[in-house]
Amino acid sequence: MDRREINYLRVTMESYDGMAVVRTLDPHAALIEVLVSPGCESLFSELLRALVDGESMDIVPVEEGRNG
Repeated sequence: MDRREINYLRVTMESYDGMAVVRTLDPHAALIEVLVSPGCESLFSELLRALVDGESMDIVPVEEGRNG
């Protein structure tokens, strides 16, 4: 994702109280980690899809445990 969009993603995700927490692992590479609360996976997926489709955010998933 574009590193300038990290804060927007963080604020959007965290506005759904308790759904997810966004951590920035590498701000220069725009590498983030999203910790999703149990039971919120479906809502998270819907929100992520809306951000990619509706907001045209370029979000590329990275394999779990991989950091670069």
